[in-house]
Amino acid sequence: MATQDRPTAALTRQTMAYVLAGGRGSRLKELTDKRAKPAVYFAGKSRIIDFALSNAINSGIRRIGVATQYKAHSLIRHMQRGWNFLRAERNESFDILPASQRVSESQWYLGTADAVYQNIDIIRSYGPEFVLVLAGDHIYKMDYGLMLAQHVDAGADVTVGCLEVPRMEATGFGVMAVDGKDQIVDFLEKPADPPAMPGKPDVALASMGIYVFELDFLCEQLVRDASDPDSSHDFGKDIIPYLVKNAKAVAHSLTKSCVKSSSDAEIYWRDVGTVDAYWEANIDLTDFLPALDLYDHNWPIWTYAEITPPAKFIHDEKNRRGSATSSLVSGGCILSGSKVDRSLLFTGVKAHSYSQLAQVVALPYVEIGRGTDLENVVIDRGVKIPPGLVVGKDPEEDARRFRRTEKGVTLITQPMIDRLESDA
Repeated sequence: MATQDRPTAALTRQTMAYVLAGGRGSRLKELTDKRAKPAVYFAGKSRIIDFALSNAINSGIRRIGVATQYKAHSLIRHMQRGWNFLRAERNESFDILPASQRVSESQWYLGTADAVYQNIDIIRSYGPEFVLVLAGDHIYKMDYGLMLAQHVDAGADVTVGCLEVPRMEATGFGVMAVDGKDQIVDFLEKPADPPAMPGKPDVALASMGIYVFELDFLCEQLVRDASDPDSSHDFGKDIIPYLVKNAKAVAHSLTKSCVKSSSDAEIYWRDVGTVDAYWEANIDLTDFLPALDLYDHNWPIWTYAEITPPAKFIHDEKNRRGSATSSLVSGGCILSGSKVDRSLLFTGVKAHSYSQLAQVVALPYVEIGRGTDLENVVIDRGVKIPPGLVVGKDPEEDARRFRRTEKGVTLITQPMIDRLESDA
């Protein structure tokens, strides 16, 4: 057994985490015009990719590769600044792997499997026993060591990380049908009638896009897949369905390895892939006891910590009082006679006098003019909100000027403000 003959720490030391971070995330609309989805800001100080990377570090994995592709500069710069502490002399490594014509002079990464296949020589050079393939665009805390232990204990060829979700909410996922020993017996992509878990008729297992392989077996499968002209070279669409039919594939539920602040806390996992989901997940952090605990020193979220002065609240007059309630306010922010409620302000946000912010997610270095009234808003990095702007009161006017979602969240970018001012 892995937990007896090979402690979990021994497994993680023999593992390389390979993070797939090349996707745009087009459903985030203008938030990914300049950056890949994994590079999108989250939770006041972090980027989305920091969660997968932090899970790897906290699990004891010290060899990490990150495959990038779409508009990768912001992501690469963030990782160079914030993740350069891994040292080769301690048998640690951190490789950033952009698509670089390593296999073909005309070929970008064709799919998630191809993004690993094109760098398999780099992975082999480190000699890991196991490869942990991760998606770089989800928010969650997970001890990967427990998933590795199950993989070894079960004698699996591949272990797939899975979410337990209400059965009829699983229609948008890849769903695993499993037997009583967690072996995957069928894989269905976005099924209309998802199969239930044994003993849980109302629950289905949805793929998280997390996979464990032994290195040699993974290499065999990637070579086989690369030679298949009919393959889309994707783990979820090609590799995993093939292995379910032709090898031993095992499901690992996040319920077994989710890192929680207390035993009765929610199993937390979010795909913040839409503007609504992104806004909601950030605003949820302002709750009295949020489901995602950012203050847990036992499982910290590592990131690039920009050096900033403390947040500052100034003016104390009627209707001109710098204040924040039920909010997260990051370093370098100045609330100058501005009222902020249930909002999340990233680094360096400045809100001027008589402005009011309610349920606002303001990305770094946003400047909010005097007398503005903003509600249910996401503001992209560096946007200068003009004085007197009102958003969140008139749905038709918001939709005409900015991007307004079906759930009533308004996304504001600088080009939108520029158009607004040019039309004035």
